[in-house]
Amino acid sequence: MIFENREEAAKILAARLDRYRGKNPLILAIPRGALPLARILAERLEGELDVVLVHKIGAPGNQEFAIGSVSEFGNVTPSPAVETYGIPQETVEKSAASELKRLAERRKTYSPIRPPISARGRIVIIADDGIATGATMLAAVHALRAQGAARIVVAAPVGAPRSFELFKNEADETLILDTPEDFFSVSQFYEEFPQVSDEEAIAILAESQKSSAEILRKKSA
Repeated sequence: MIFENREEAAKILAARLDRYRGKNPLILAIPRGALPLARILAERLEGELDVVLVHKIGAPGNQEFAIGSVSEFGNVTPSPAVETYGIPQETVEKSAASELKRLAERRKTYSPIRPPISARGRIVIIADDGIATGATMLAAVHALRAQGAARIVVAAPVGAPRSFELFKNEADETLILDTPEDFFSVSQFYEEFPQVSDEEAIAILAESQKSSAEILRKKSA
């Protein structure tokens, strides 16, 4: 399955998730690429939009080699490499603390006047424009579970073949439209796949917040 762009993929996902429309779902994008897609999901499902900030933990001396992931809430998800290579827990914790500071700064950039929207008791749909290794999405699922989400849905247009297996015991529902065997990168399944800048991401979140405030104002009027 080849998508024209993130917008087309989002519309197909939204149709498949229509049963959540009107239930005030919390749509959380993994930035930055998922934000244009998640914005459409939030609009069509009548939900709130935010980001969930997670980042891989790089090995000391080799930041490209992931030894786990950490969320902005402090949840750490070690990778299998920790056990395989006997990496000390204190090493993981030290690297995670460093990444946590960066995530805190990033949150200040994305939503400077408010904290993350609470997931407690909410239907949460975690959206990405594609799932490769799944490590980032898995860290997000663990973080939102710890935050007390009532239901967690993993949603993406495309994913590596092992995606369903990875999340079947972690999320309450996994919706991945296509899991092709010839998966090499997310971009190969889009005709148009532009990079999403921080400026664009911030603008999407600001506009969404303004729309949510207007909806609340009309309901209370």
